[in-house]
Amino acid sequence: MVSSFILKLLAKNTYRSSVLNEKRAIENQQKTLKKIIKKGRKSLYIKQFARDPIVNYSGFVKKIPISSYEHYKDFIVRISNGEKNILTSEAPMYFAITSGTTSGTKYIPLTKTMWNFQSKAIKDLLLLYAFQTNNYNFSNAGMMFIQGTPKVKYYNKIPFGKLSGISARHIPFYLKKNRFPSMKTNSITPWENKIEHIVLETWDKDMQILGGIPPWVITYLEALLSYTNKKTAKDVFKNLKLYIHGGTSFGVYKELFLKLCGNIDTLEVYPASEGFFGYQNLLDSSGLLLLTNHGVFYEFIALVDFKKGLMNRVPLEGVRLNVDYVMIVTTIAGLWAYNIGDTVSFISLNPYKIIFSGRASQYCSAFGEHVIEKEVQDALKLSLVKFGGRVSEFSVCPKICSNPGESHHEWFIEFDKLPNNLSAFSDYLNEMMMVQNIYYKDLVVSGVISDLKIQIVKTGGFNNYMKSIGKFGGQNKCPHLSNERGIAEFLLKNYV
Repeated sequence: MVSSFILKLLAKNTYRSSVLNEKRAIENQQKTLKKIIKKGRKSLYIKQFARDPIVNYSGFVKKIPISSYEHYKDFIVRISNGEKNILTSEAPMYFAITSGTTSGTKYIPLTKTMWNFQSKAIKDLLLLYAFQTNNYNFSNAGMMFIQGTPKVKYYNKIPFGKLSGISARHIPFYLKKNRFPSMKTNSITPWENKIEHIVLETWDKDMQILGGIPPWVITYLEALLSYTNKKTAKDVFKNLKLYIHGGTSFGVYKELFLKLCGNIDTLEVYPASEGFFGYQNLLDSSGLLLLTNHGVFYEFIALVDFKKGLMNRVPLEGVRLNVDYVMIVTTIAGLWAYNIGDTVSFISLNPYKIIFSGRASQYCSAFGEHVIEKEVQDALKLSLVKFGGRVSEFSVCPKICSNPGESHHEWFIEFDKLPNNLSAFSDYLNEMMMVQNIYYKDLVVSGVISDLKIQIVKTGGFNNYMKSIGKFGGQNKCPHLSNERGIAEFLLKNYV
């Protein structure tokens, strides 16, 4: 085991390094870009754009265009067959897979160098937490992370799997004894059986840290409390201290989570198949510290420009506060000016801190309003604060009616507890949406669309929708926004 004394030294050094790197963010980014270019300058991908060496950022922007996964498909096939120096000089250990709306499954290269950065990020997060809480007993702490299966398959010669499942295959030796679920349990399918076995494996352990996407951890907590007949997870795990969450905004799930779990510390992270982009470095401060020296070079395009087809890229030093940006990444693993599909907003420039504001591909704009996820999350969170209630899951989509002015946004909400006044809640939610989005306000005020309507979803409705599309459990997330009505029709038919 790693002693508390050694962990204390590591935590102190990690804190010092974090403070230093906050001040060197721009310098870190410049160095990162140089390293990436050096590693990839002879790659097949770069040769198609740059005959002459790329020597600075200006040259990089001129020669390397913004890319999407479609640009990489043929290169990924060549890498899978064992060809060298295709996207960069380092061959991947794995492909980390994600689901794309237009590309199907995406195979994202995960090299050893990039994996080391991914692993370092979560280790640093725990050390920073230890430093702030003066708790250095992590080597003996039970840790449970709800994640994808660690089983891998092969795309020709390269193994592939979900990032969280790959992570489960690379647990440090000194944490394996107290890290749950076990490889055997983590490999169980289907998801319902897996949750049941995780509960059986963990209910009598000294669990101190939980992690995972909020809705799936909530599913685990509900099963745990049903099995143990306890009121909260704190009643089951007396030393439970920390929940690490990511993948979607925590705000609308927080009330239900705390009801099930009890009052514990929470920290947000922003890992992705493409890189580990940020984490909440301070317990008492929201926002994610952008990791500027973890193998990723960042560029940003204002969402308003992106919608117009204007690809005005700016590096980190060019960003502004409270602007929604589409994030573009160039990575040490071989992605070049790659649009990951996420939107972020900066809440601090010293240090650089972001919040996740949604998926660029997930929006509602049937009437020209282009509502994004951050807006519906904020409106719902504010309404829950004012009128009470707890939400298990939700989704928003347009309802287009034949009569003028009757069209509206339809909110499907699965409540764990209803607000104290549902009608007033609905009115206030509509008001908050008008505050969040000026285009939505104009459409409502002018009578082009009517106020939003709430459909109450029966318990289990969203889980059953995810099952129906083969995406129940693991890293899969229910879409909170849609511009079409697939999820709406399923829920209306079966669960409203």
